[in-house]
Amino acid sequence: MIESIQLRILQGDPIVHDVHHAALPPLFRGMPELHPEKCPDGCKECVDICPTGAIQLHPLRIDLGLCVFCPLCEQRCPEKVIHFTNEYHISCSSRSQLIVDRTYVRITPEIASKKIRNYFGKSLKLRQISAGGCNGCELELNASSNVNFDMGRFGIEFVASPRHADGVVITGPLTKAMAQATELCFDAVPAPKIIILVGACAISGGIFKGSLEIDRTFLIAHNIDLYIPGCPPHPLTFITGILDWLGRKV
Repeated sequence: MIESIQLRILQGDPIVHDVHHAALPPLFRGMPELHPEKCPDGCKECVDICPTGAIQLHPLRIDLGLCVFCPLCEQRCPEKVIHFTNEYHISCSSRSQLIVDRTYVRITPEIASKKIRNYFGKSLKLRQISAGGCNGCELELNASSNVNFDMGRFGIEFVASPRHADGVVITGPLTKAMAQATELCFDAVPAPKIIILVGACAISGGIFKGSLEIDRTFLIAHNIDLYIPGCPPHPLTFITGILDWLGRKV
């Protein structure tokens, strides 16, 4: 017993108590800062180096739905026009919000409808679908439920069966092999139900965009309620995105 108490004291308090105002390490790459006024004429180093084509010029803008948050553009730019901050509030409820063309402090999704908030405001059960991903996003989603982030305290939990779920969380680019399984899983979720896309692959195809082996018909046929960008997204990005969307102040 004494050893257990000593170990607990040594470990300290592992819980992130305030998920909206946590301090992440400086090396974490979140919301980018853009300074287009520093761009030299004719320079397109950032565009050429971007592995997913997330950067466009005239005006300078970054598509966070395509961005894999690698440091290449920041490192290659001679004038340091692009800088990734450690701001993790980057979830949104519309695809257009992910196009960053100026410096934002944070992105906040529009609050869900009253009907959705009445149904899921205090308890939200989600079924995760891995639709051809690398397991990076899946690992971070698993971490959302651990002792550090503990999203279960907000009533947000993953469940094993879609019949017990209020919606689905999709990761991966949606491969052909997972197209039918994704549709069947979503059909099994009772209405009303929601769809959350997590990671660049789910939102845009990421590095697999344009591949002949992906089938994103499901995303065209259904409304997407929440976009959570990243490669992979931080657990706090996922948790605060849902809380903001549900209008939860914690």
